[in-house]
Amino acid sequence: MAVPVWSVDPRTGKQREQVAVEATAEEVDAAVRAAAAAFPALADREVRARLLRTAADFLEGAGPRILEAADAETALGPARLTGELGRTTYQLRAFAEIVEEGAFLDVIIDHADATLAPPRPDLRRYKIPLGVVAVYSASNFPLAFSVPGGDTASALAAGCPVVVKAHPDHPATSELCADALRRAAVEVGLPADVVSVVHGFQAGIDLIKHPLVSAAGFTGSVRGGRALFDAAAARPVPIPFHGELGSLNPVVITEAAAEERAEQIGAGLAGSVTLGVGQFCVKPGLVLAPAGEAGDRLLKSLAAAVGDVAPGTLLDARMRDNFIAGVRELTTLPEVEAPVEPGDGGEHLVRAGFVSVPAARLAEDGEHDALLEEHFGPVTVVARYGTAEEVEGVLGRLPGNLTATAHLSEAEASGGDGSGAELLRRLTPLAGRVVVNGWPTGVAVAPAMHHGGPYPATTSTSTSVGGTAIERWLRPVVYQDAPEGLLPAELRDGNPLGLPRRYDGRREA
Repeated sequence: MAVPVWSVDPRTGKQREQVAVEATAEEVDAAVRAAAAAFPALADREVRARLLRTAADFLEGAGPRILEAADAETALGPARLTGELGRTTYQLRAFAEIVEEGAFLDVIIDHADATLAPPRPDLRRYKIPLGVVAVYSASNFPLAFSVPGGDTASALAAGCPVVVKAHPDHPATSELCADALRRAAVEVGLPADVVSVVHGFQAGIDLIKHPLVSAAGFTGSVRGGRALFDAAAARPVPIPFHGELGSLNPVVITEAAAEERAEQIGAGLAGSVTLGVGQFCVKPGLVLAPAGEAGDRLLKSLAAAVGDVAPGTLLDARMRDNFIAGVRELTTLPEVEAPVEPGDGGEHLVRAGFVSVPAARLAEDGEHDALLEEHFGPVTVVARYGTAEEVEGVLGRLPGNLTATAHLSEAEASGGDGSGAELLRRLTPLAGRVVVNGWPTGVAVAPAMHHGGPYPATTSTSTSVGGTAIERWLRPVVYQDAPEGLLPAELRDGNPLGLPRRYDGRREA
């Protein structure tokens, strides 16, 4: 019996429309097989670049309908979603440029050299696409980390067709975006099935187990991501699983920084914690702030700014229930105070807030471990420290994170006494991005960006944002002593495609 997929308005909890039905095992199989059949059509880099640019154009053309549906399904608001659509189309066009430039192929050629001991054969190496990629959409970014998002864009750029498991929080948005991408494929002469979408929890399980799926990308919870990661590893032929699972994103505020600009830091922290109703994967979830007068001023500023934030709507009722239950647990722990108590903000709403606790409690015992877990929503934990040893004790208990942030004084940031550099050295093993005197919310789509980190932040060392995200969907292959006429054009002498290459140990001009 077909299971309906409903679009739900989180502001009211009411069903908007039936969008689709959950995919059966047979339908998942058909989608994957159609994607696999379309794989050879993506071999031409010029066509892939046209696909990515046309997809961006078609998404913009359908923008009003997409934004209307996304706002109705997520309550994220037109301004935020308009910016997210711009980010999404930008990254599609950015990957088109990467595809045309060709450095991602990582071409390396070493000619045979009989004078070496032992003699070296002719070796020519580059990277090729893996095959069909399964993408699992995120709840909190219905565009940039969903059907048309970075996983899909980078996989298509690599030459891999994509089957997306749509997130149940925005199925109508997913269908509209999939339609734009599929029409773009047909427009440039590719099969529409280079991109397809399936719905349903079981469909996601069937997808990761399908023998023709060659890799997967995921953004979501530790529990869901770990289950899929384990399933990917347990297959008869295991596949790469690039999962973003969870992150606390610790912030360390030095005493000198608090003395210098307590009010500014407090207000900035409030803005970062409550941005998007606290539903960013890089939200600061743990803040180490000094005890004493400067720290008191910081918390006073934080309390005033958080207290001014109106109640907001989370992405769905389940998340709201989990948030309310989770913060209620935090506020009942010994020595935990709630200067601005987070929780129920009224029907379908949540109220922003924060809790504080002596850092020594987090460093010494397991009774307060719930404070060291990610809480999705507008809340953070402020741990008040008195000594450097207490800071070290807390940091020593943290798992991997997407980000870690240091707020330093002007003197510490100048590097004069070495304390700023020492703190950065301590934070670097904890995260994939280290922020200084800023806030981690906001992940720039740029070639140098790394959005990943040690487990459980991610399950691999790769990034899901930025140009190097394409590397997740490629594998290297080397040809040894292959005749020139049998080689791919990318590896032939004379560089007929004009690619960036390393040629006999040197970067080719």
